Amino acid sequence: MSTVTTTKPAPTAPGPASVVAHSGEGRIGLRANLRHIGALVRRNALQIKQDPESMFDVLFMPIIFTLLFVFVFGGAVSGKGNQGQYVSYLVPGLMAMMGMNIAMAVGTGVNDDFKKGVMDRFRSMPIARSSVLLAKIVVEIGRMLIAISILLCVGFTLGLSIDGSILDLFAAIGLSVVFGASLMWIFILLGLTMKTAQAVQGMAMLVLMPLQFGSSIFAMPSTMPGWLQAFTDYNPLSNLADAARALINGTPVGDSVWMTLAWSVAITAVTMPLAVRKFRQKT
Repeated sequence: MSTVTTTKPAPTAPGPASVVAHSGEGRIGLRANLRHIGALVRRNALQIKQDPESMFDVLFMPIIFTLLFVFVFGGAVSGKGNQGQYVSYLVPGLMAMMGMNIAMAVGTGVNDDFKKGVMDRFRSMPIARSSVLLAKIVVEIGRMLIAISILLCVGFTLGLSIDGSILDLFAAIGLSVVFGASLMWIFILLGLTMKTAQAVQGMAMLVLMPLQFGSSIFAMPSTMPGWLQAFTDYNPLSNLADAARALINGTPVGDSVWMTLAWSVAITAVTMPLAVRKFRQKT
């Protein structure tokens, strides 16, 4: 009587297709990508809940900056006793500043997450690489909205009035958020490139200081030297400050809104792919 023997096929090494199935971002659909972003947003929000001190900059920075500039520099800029007029000039400009300062914190946070090994765990999961960074952007936008809300409340307390419509106010807030989100990609790229969080912060300050003080946020460009006025005219923060100021105060916006949107699109189009690529390649 003959016996039939069966042999198991030899195990084969995983081919390129199986590797792509686990690490290929292109195979992840839009619905799954959105689900991953939502889960990561929840994770980042829970981190803030466990560490409420991380919200101190959002809660106190708008109050400190508004009071400092109105009562210390307001008289020098607009004349003694005219601080109320300066509030209407300053607060819309500070909306641009809030977005930039919060964007700086994103870069240091990404750098710190890599040091702790958090990002390595994310990169080992079968999720879109961009979803990790997009989730950070979403959470920071929420922080930015809180900072702008506190800023406006302080402004109203000091005499800020909305001469435009409520829709104009929301448009100014939305414009600030869009531009702030575009800046976050710059600082994420810095966070992925620099070796330490201190280096990220130092480089960010070198970028922030000239842009903030060489703009129309705190003072009218007409009071500045000619060479500085030329820099101010091309400064994207000036465009955002002028746009928010015009929308809130009910004055003609000119080209400032479209220039701000153009800057936002250009910055995002250049830095977002670079940041995602750097995130994939970082060791």
